[in-house]
Amino acid sequence: MNFGQAITTCFSKYVTFTGRASRPEFWWFFLFQIIVLIVTGMISNILYGIAALAMLLPAIAVGVRRLHDIGKTGWLMLIGLIPLVNLLLLYWCVQPSEGPNQYDEGAAPAAPAEQ
Repeated sequence: MNFGQAITTCFSKYVTFTGRASRPEFWWFFLFQIIVLIVTGMISNILYGIAALAMLLPAIAVGVRRLHDIGKTGWLMLIGLIPLVNLLLLYWCVQPSEGPNQYDEGAAPAAPAEQ
């Protein structure tokens, strides 16, 4: 996936928290966010705020899909709110993709283990 495809995919799945996002998709969108926020910050604080708000939901959504890609639940995005522990989130985002898992598109939910 290249830079343009990643941006298009993330904005077309604006608030889609299901499915998976590959490492390139996540990191290309992250780079796009940084570039946009730096440029808008140099122009105006108001533009910066608008850009940050516009990209907030897609950023959370691609982060959740990235966690799904490595077999983790999207709720783990909440550890980003805890200082220093949020470095674990960075570690997970650089991990290679897991094979097929319960978060694949169209996959049936995993059956609970029998007791």
